[in-house]
Amino acid sequence: MFERIKHMLVKEFIQVFRDPRMRVVIFLIPCAQVLIIGYAVSTDVTHVRTAVYDLDNSQQSRELANRFEASRYFDIVERPDSDAKVRYLLDHGDVSAALRFNHGFAEDLNAGRTARLQVFIDGTDSNTAAIVASYASKIAAAYSEQVLIDRVQKAYGRAGKTGTIDLRTRAWFNENLESRNFYVPGVLVIIVALSTLLLTSMAVVREKEIGTIEQIMVTPITPTEFILGKTLPFALIGLAEVLLVTLIGVFWFEVPIRGQLFLLFLSTCLFLMNTLGAGLLISTFSQTQQQAMMSTFLVFFPMMLLSGFAFPVANMPEVVQWLTKINPIAYFLVIVRGIFLKGVGFDILWTQMLPLLLTGLCVFWAAVRRFHKTL
Repeated sequence: MFERIKHMLVKEFIQVFRDPRMRVVIFLIPCAQVLIIGYAVSTDVTHVRTAVYDLDNSQQSRELANRFEASRYFDIVERPDSDAKVRYLLDHGDVSAALRFNHGFAEDLNAGRTARLQVFIDGTDSNTAAIVASYASKIAAAYSEQVLIDRVQKAYGRAGKTGTIDLRTRAWFNENLESRNFYVPGVLVIIVALSTLLLTSMAVVREKEIGTIEQIMVTPITPTEFILGKTLPFALIGLAEVLLVTLIGVFWFEVPIRGQLFLLFLSTCLFLMNTLGAGLLISTFSQTQQQAMMSTFLVFFPMMLLSGFAFPVANMPEVVQWLTKINPIAYFLVIVRGIFLKGVGFDILWTQMLPLLLTGLCVFWAAVRRFHKTL
């Protein structure tokens, strides 16, 4: 048995690495993907291009506008002189936010009345707009608090000094709240899932197209041995890609890895059972490599969208959340982010690893059964 599997392994490695394009797909493209996505995928909102339309032109309005500019979130790039100009800048995408100070802004503040500041935000990207609105609210609230404290001190002197709350927040696991630390481990999962699915989905089909499947059918190899011989090379390639992407994430993007590498590779093996088994299952149903490739993307994209890579699973409808229970990418994402950012161990991650093991066994069993029927 092991001798036949060994010969299958040698055959698969020769077939994979003799094609220069396949070497590029396996090693160079994952590196390029993690570098591009690591820089491009970010939810950090800074340096928002902002316009200020100041009808009051008072010391108070200028001071509040300067507070916006002093933060790293807003860059004042335009000072329009009409509402039409503000609309023009927002319509053409020249700015993403606009501050409008009405007449009497300083007068209302000095009289103890509520002074109104309008903030126009480009809501095309709802997530970014919500973050910008939150930043603007916090800056305005901090200025309002300072105005109130100054007024009380002027009215009552030192004895009338008001007490304040010193709120200090601390984010665990991602201290600087950098979205890169969240997305780069997710990119590792997506790259490994796509590459192993794609490689294995064309494994059996390739044998059919080049006419060697008939030769395999007359050999004494069993379906289980054939499946193992087909998947083990791609499993080793998947583990090599995990190591490669991990090195790039840690040393290039400085993403912390606080957990055990052994646990990372153990969970990767469980995850590869799912992707390799699913790829082989697709391969047994497909007649051409083009069919296999299209079927792979048809399966991969729903799995990625329902994994929590970009959109929180908790925000999805309840029916859709149940679908994520059979999605191996969703479990592996939790494991990888837990190992990288939280440093958690097997005592916590076993609840994610057990479903990976069960679904992997089911998918592999289906692939073996399907190949047996094909023979």
